[in-house]
This record gives sequence, C-alpha cells and structure tokens, in this order.
Amino acid sequence: MIFDSYEAFRAANFAAKVCILGSGPAGTTIARKLGAAGIPVVVLEAGSREFSDDSQDFYRGVTVGDPYFDLDTTRLRFMGGSSNHWAGWCRVLDSQDFEPKAWAPDTGWPISRAEIEPYLPEVQDMLELPDFRPDVPISDDIRWVQLIKSPAVRFGEKFADELDRSRNVAVVLSTYATELTGDGKRVTGAKLWSNGQNAGSFTADYFIVCTGGLENSRLLLWSNQRSNGGVVPKATALGRYWMEHPTFEGGNAILADYSEFEVDATNEAFFSPTLAAMERLEIMNFGIRLIETPYPGIKSVIADLACTVPEMAEWVSYQLSQNLRCAAQLYVAWEQAPLASNQIRLSKTDVDHAGVPRIELHWKKSELERRTLIEGLRLFGKTLVRKDLGRVRIADWLASGGDYPTNEELAGHHHMGGTRMGTDVTKSVVDANSKVHGMDNLYVGGSSVFCTSGECNPTTTIVALACRLGDHLGKLIGV
Repeated sequence: MIFDSYEAFRAANFAAKVCILGSGPAGTTIARKLGAAGIPVVVLEAGSREFSDDSQDFYRGVTVGDPYFDLDTTRLRFMGGSSNHWAGWCRVLDSQDFEPKAWAPDTGWPISRAEIEPYLPEVQDMLELPDFRPDVPISDDIRWVQLIKSPAVRFGEKFADELDRSRNVAVVLSTYATELTGDGKRVTGAKLWSNGQNAGSFTADYFIVCTGGLENSRLLLWSNQRSNGGVVPKATALGRYWMEHPTFEGGNAILADYSEFEVDATNEAFFSPTLAAMERLEIMNFGIRLIETPYPGIKSVIADLACTVPEMAEWVSYQLSQNLRCAAQLYVAWEQAPLASNQIRLSKTDVDHAGVPRIELHWKKSELERRTLIEGLRLFGKTLVRKDLGRVRIADWLASGGDYPTNEELAGHHHMGGTRMGTDVTKSVVDANSKVHGMDNLYVGGSSVFCTSGECNPTTTIVALACRLGDHLGKLIGV
C-alpha cells in the first residue's frame, strides 16, 4: 500500500512491526524481504513520488575541507531515493576489500565477501544484471575487471506497483522522522514531520535507518543529542570515517591495439590492481577507466609527447607505422582510506524547516589517496610497457605535484561510512548484522555501514547487504 500522507496511513489502521526510514535501494529491498516473510512493515519516505525543490532543500549543508558537490544535489529526496540519479554501474566489492590492510589503519570488515555472495542472484534479478564474470589477469599487478552498466533501475518506479499491492508493506510519502527517541537500550519512538508540519510520534518494535550515506549519520547524531545518548549509547565513531571515491582524469595512453582489451557496449575497459601489487606499494584499491579517443585525437597527444617524453614519442611513431589504432583517456576512481577526521557533524548555526541542524561535512583527501592515484597509473603504465601494449602519460598536474583540478568529476557521489560496521565499539556504530551497538531494536541499512570503500560503485553491495539484513530480520522477528 502506498499512502500520500501520514493522515491517510493512520486512517488505514495498519499495524507495523517494523519501521523503515527511507525508500531508496536499501529501504525498499529490506521492506520487500520482510513483506515476503509476512512481517508488517511501514516505510516512511521523506519525499513524494516526484522530485521537488522544497524537499531537496532539507539536504542543504556545507563542506569543510576539499571541494565537493553541493549537498542538496548529491542525493535525491523522493520515492526511490538516490536510485533516481544512479547511472546503473554495478560491481560488488572485491574479497580483498573486506580484509584488513596492515598499511592502512582501521580497515577490514567483521564479515567477508562470502557472506553476501548467496544474495547476489537476488541482487542481479533486482538490478537486471547478467552474471558477474571473473577478473582476468593482465599481469602480476593489473587485472581486467568487469563493471556492468545496468539499465539503471529506479526503485521508486520498478517496485511501486508491487508495494502498492502488498498487504504487508505500507509506504507513507512526504513523511519522515525528525528524531528517534530511546532509553539507551531500545528506540522507544520516532517524532514525525509530514507534509510540512509536526505529525506527532510513531512507535514500532523495530526501526531501520535507511536515509542515505549522509542523512543516516545526521538523524542519529541529532537523535542521540536530543536523547542524551539514548539512541546510540556507544557513539564515539558516529558520523566518523566518512568516505568517497575521488575521481579524476589521471592521464592518457597510446595503445598499439585497442582490441587487445575487452570493452563494454560503450567501448570502455576497466582495470584494477592485484592484492599483491597493493601490498607491495602500500596503496589502496583503484579502478582505471580506459576511454577510447577517436583517431584524429592521437595527433595532439603525439605532439605533446614529442616535447615532453621523447622516448615515448619514438615508440608511438613506430607504432603509427604499424597501424596504431588509437589513444585513450585514463579516468581513475579510487578507494579512500577510512579516517576518523573525515566526518559528518551537525551545524551549530543552521537548521532545516523542521528545526533539525543541517550537515557540516568535514572531508579531505589524504597523502595515501594521492599516492594511490599516481602509483596506480605508474603500475598500469609499466604493465603496458612490459606487454608492449602501449604507453601512459601521467597528467601534468599530477606528475608535478600540483593541486587536484576543480573542473573535473571530483568524486563519484558515493557516500560511505559514518555508521560503519565493526566489533570495536570505539571505531564502529553497528555490528556484523547492522544492529546499532547496545541497542536491541535499531538497525542501519545502506552504504553508511561500509567499513572500507573499495574502488567500485556501491549500489550492488548496498543491495546485497540489504538482502542479508532483510533475511536476518525475517528470521529474527518471525510472524
């Protein structure tokens, strides 16, 4: 059932055991799992069925540190959440992403990749994906990886009819929790705001926060402040270890034969490092996106090379006589190490229309991230040389130690961390089952529970973790 207002929902006398906050990929996935298990669940969605400027305004905030996107544009606040601007790029975190890295403090998950693999067929069905293919070694250091570009499923559209027909799931639009109340052991209720006004309180046996990789921390920080620690009793790490995927054009390449690499339907190929290479260089995971440059573009690249890297230009000139096919741009997105200093805070001066403090995002890239970028490009370049497949030229700003450009992608709009999963309550917020430490009935879904970010787009892993959480809660709660 889908209700356009909290008043209509109340009139229906629907008795929910579980309250899910947010209807994005995590919230919708968990709701479907619980509904299929016969458990009555209500999903409170802050926005309506469509985008609106008024709804987006609640996401406004500021970023302190490195340049970043406006916070009210990097997420979407209506039914289906940020799946509404998802590009559909799919890959699951690598097995190595779940393991601790000795050179990067606070890495490692309390679960392994194997624990989400049983849910991948279900994820593939939801996201309309073919089977994932194994990585292909290019060298001892570099592997070809598959990044599937799916039809970009909009959860609010794909599952709307199913949710509307469901007798066990109620979706309430234009309604959200401004804060949760708790006694340090359980969430005792939620204070609601609906259609522009206070809507009273709501109670349920279980609460699952799925409001997004920024808003999850915001809601819990505010709730904890208001309840004197009654919602997140072990809150040292709350809002901390926030991560993104920095994304920049790192250089270009001249290739002897572009067909040497398997490309996707848009003629792009993707590469990542092996674990051995990461360990040897003490860098994080990264992904290189190879984008073919049309043949005429080679001339300008060669002219540049002749002035700056003569020995490379000689190889290029030889390859031209051997029917050199193309050049390529090298875009790099890479893993950001978890740092407690990268965090979400509540503004002391600015609130939204419901009186909730806005976000103050503190975010900076570290030296490890920069080293990962440049060493990753060098690693890729050395692989091409050893295989005589091509030559890489690293961008001037990067080779010279210059500042990051401000006129490029900046990052992936991938918000991870803030309520991370772990066993150490001083460095995590939820346990291996996504339950908030010390609380009996409060869970968190979405990428805010990520312990590390890996190099790939997070949606596939988000949905896999949501399937796992839905399955866990279905068995726990029963009917």
